[in-house]
Parts: sequence; C-alpha cells; structure tokens
Amino acid sequence: MFTSNLDLRSSFSLLARGARYVGAAVAVALLAGCATASPTATAPAATAPAAAPSPAATAAPAASGQTGAAVTLVQYGAGTLAVPFKVVNTGFQQANPNIKVQAQFAGSVQMAKQITQLHEPADLLAVADYNVIPQQLYSHNGSQAYANWYVGFVSNAITFVYTAKSKGASQINANNWYTVLAGPGVQIGRSNPNTDPSGYQVLQMLQLAETYYNQSGLAAAILKNAPTTNMRDTETELIAALESGQIDYLALYRSDAMQHHFSYLQLPPQIDLSDPTYSADYAKESVQTSNGAVQGKPIVYAVTIPTNAPHPQQAETWVAYLLGPEGQAAMKQAGFVVLANPVASGLEQMPASLQPLVKPWPAQ
Repeated sequence: MFTSNLDLRSSFSLLARGARYVGAAVAVALLAGCATASPTATAPAATAPAAAPSPAATAAPAASGQTGAAVTLVQYGAGTLAVPFKVVNTGFQQANPNIKVQAQFAGSVQMAKQITQLHEPADLLAVADYNVIPQQLYSHNGSQAYANWYVGFVSNAITFVYTAKSKGASQINANNWYTVLAGPGVQIGRSNPNTDPSGYQVLQMLQLAETYYNQSGLAAAILKNAPTTNMRDTETELIAALESGQIDYLALYRSDAMQHHFSYLQLPPQIDLSDPTYSADYAKESVQTSNGAVQGKPIVYAVTIPTNAPHPQQAETWVAYLLGPEGQAAMKQAGFVVLANPVASGLEQMPASLQPLVKPWPAQ
C-alpha cells in the first residue's frame, strides 16, 4: 500500500523512495512514497485505514446540500478515476442528500474538450495529468477561459499489466520485460495519446527506457506490437480484452493494476514517471500529439471547477470532500499515492472556502 507524509512548506523537498526520503526541489515534488513489489507478482487488493483529518481538512465548507432545492452535479473524470470516484460520490451523496452526482469518465483530454469545444456544462473536471487543465481550459491568445486554477491531489505510475494468459507471463521480469513485450505474436494495448494522458505517458516511458537500459530501438520494437488497432480513447476500455486474452499486455496505471488484481511490472522510478526526483530526466522526453508536444513530467492528477459551472457552490463542497479524510481514504484504497498536502496552482483564483485546504503549487 502507498503511504504519504510530506511537508510542502519546504518546496516539496521530501520524497519517499524505498525506506528513506530523498530531496526533490521541483515543481511537482509532492509524492510521498510507494511500496516496492515483486515485478511479476499479482498486485494485492488495496486496503487502507481512513486517513486522519488534517488541520486544513477541518476547515472544509459546510455541506451546502443539506438545505435548499436538490441539484445534480455533472462530473467529468479520467477513466482511471471511475473506481475511487464511485466510492467518493457515494459517501458525498450520503453526507449531502440534496446533491446528486452524475459522473462521466473517459480520456482526460476528451473530457476537457467536451467542455471547451462541445460546450457541454460541467461542474467538475478531474484529469490524470494536471497539465491538461491549463493546456485545454485556460485562456490562450484571448480565447475564453474555462478554468483558472487546479488542485493536485494524488499521483500514480505508468506500467504494463498482464495475466496468466499473456504470452511470456511465466518468464517476464524486471530485467527482460522489454524483450518479452517485443517478442513475436505479442499483442499490447494502449490508449490514444491524442485523447488520454496514459497514451502519451507510455510513449515517454518507452523513450526513457531506451536511455536507461541503453537499448536503441526499444520503443519502436515494443510499439510494433501495439498497433493503432489495439488503441482506445482511454486504456480502461481495454481491460476486458486483457482479461479475455485478446491482448497480452496493457499499458496502464499502477492504481488500476491494484484495483483489478493484475500482475504488473514494477518499473524503475527513473522511467515510470512516478518520482519527482527525476523530473529533469523526464522532461528530456517529449511526445508529439494532435494537441501539440507534451513534455515528460511526474504523474499528478488534478481537479478544477470550470468557470461556467452550473452549480459552483455545490461543486466546492464536493472538492472539499475529495480533499478531506473520506476522499483521501477512498483514493488510497484504490491504489493511488495520496498527497499529504494537496497543492493548488492559481490559488488566489480558487473559491475562498477551498483555499485553507491546500498549499501553493511550488515555483518551478
């Protein structure tokens, strides 16, 4: 299980790695740690006790859904958030009986474009890469701004998952995984880099692996077995194909591996985008998508309330619940690394009720 205990007042200088903390003075040095696991072992079910309330969490706004007319919040989220958000939404609705949550999950970029291009109303947007919010929702060259702040609340790692049916499952390990995945007849699934962060994050990871293992052509050899026919808008759409044996391996987040009890590769932090200590190395790799070039960064999930949200006050109450002990416990149980102190970019633009719950995003 992952644990976290950071003090962001020192510019996110602490990061748990193994059994010790390592300094990380980078913009997203806000992870707390991850437990090591056998590269070929099936991930155990994720369990965690409820997190103790932090001083900031006690400042959460009162449940606005207790009185007044019933409202329905429209929530857009990354596909990998579907499992924990179901738990979060259930608890939130029990605490706020006059507020219902209507959730939709897909690729983060796709969800953002439903707001900015299709002009569909949304009260909440949660994405698997914090960069999606400023890139897609902030004002650019005088365009309309659909957001002006976001909060980073959990982190993750990119990996490959597999089952006992997968080709090479009995031989794959931390030393030969890239050879097995490039083997003849292997079928690999992945998400679309134009619609989903994991789609471009796995490409960044493979580029980093070429340097880390000193294996030129590693990425191309693996991607040969991951054609566009094995690609979907979000990687969670391919879970059934993995379980049925239609594909052998799936590029997926570690949290999903734990939720579905898949075997997964414990990739080195130098390449899995989980460790802010290696931010400078991650940034050396860039992937071209239809939305422009995407530079490698540590994986941090973020949430915001669009500027045109139909129910902003009730959305504030939901964000406060997510950042509080119940929301944190649900995220931790689902295999995410919970940030001890959520961090906000554009803090001064946030609703006043939420500002006491976060720390400022550190300067880059």
